Amino acid sequence: MSLPDHAAAEVKAFLMNFQSELCKDMEAVDKKATFFHDHWQRPEGGGGISCVMENGNLFEKAGVNFSHISGTSLPHAASKSRPELIGKAFEAMGVSIVIHPENPFLPTTHTNIRFFMTHDEHTAPVWWFGGGFDLTPYYAFEEDCVAWHQMAQKATHPFEDTLYPKWKNWCDAYFYLPHRQETRGIGGLFFDDFCEPDFETCFQILKNVGHGFWSAYKPIAEKRQNTPFNEQQKNFQRYRRGRYVEFNLLYDRGTLFGLQSQGRTESILMSMPPEVTFKYNWKPTQGSEEEKLYTRYLKPQTWLEK
Repeated sequence: MSLPDHAAAEVKAFLMNFQSELCKDMEAVDKKATFFHDHWQRPEGGGGISCVMENGNLFEKAGVNFSHISGTSLPHAASKSRPELIGKAFEAMGVSIVIHPENPFLPTTHTNIRFFMTHDEHTAPVWWFGGGFDLTPYYAFEEDCVAWHQMAQKATHPFEDTLYPKWKNWCDAYFYLPHRQETRGIGGLFFDDFCEPDFETCFQILKNVGHGFWSAYKPIAEKRQNTPFNEQQKNFQRYRRGRYVEFNLLYDRGTLFGLQSQGRTESILMSMPPEVTFKYNWKPTQGSEEEKLYTRYLKPQTWLEK
């Protein structure tokens, strides 16, 4: 598909503004912590702004990272499904968001919206969008899961009848830990190699996904922020965060791309939770709320038919 003039500049401007506005709104919601803004440069080409919040009222740790990097050879993590692009020069830009809440009744969430472009001397640029958002609850609520997927469907307008089912199923399959035989959470959207029908349409849907994530998560955070919790529930949250670590280090393509492209390690590993507990062969008590997470929620399902 053809790429309009100044397309990359338009995407970059949107991503940087999206990062800035989201950080302001998250600070307003948290009412305590503020973001540390860390500007960095990459010797191989490009740089970014990493915004990190810690020890807030709602957010124990949160990161909203923007990066725009370039290189002479597209890393394997980004070219695995497109072998014809191996070895081509590239540009990649995106915003990656991870929120680890203090209260275990608030879910962890992750969002990524990105734009890739490859080029050489002889062919026109090849471009595509990717990204998505997903929700990782510890103590889940049915109404929150439904509302999350309603916003996911809305974000794919005007192609919700085709894109939402496809990207929802892709999310369920992607955020899956095969060695645990469980999903990381209750899913949402995941997409890659998105370049049809045209740049303008794809770019608009990328914007919808970015704004839709916060429109879905903010009401959940505000609704659950004052839910009382005890140390046993906090310990369960720390234990379940271990699954997040396992996925990000073993399977996450964004992490692999960042490391393979010699990206900034501190920014790449911003997604790691602040406190994690690994327990040997731990099992939830039968009939407990902790067991309910496994038996009821960590299974792919059609949330919009409930």
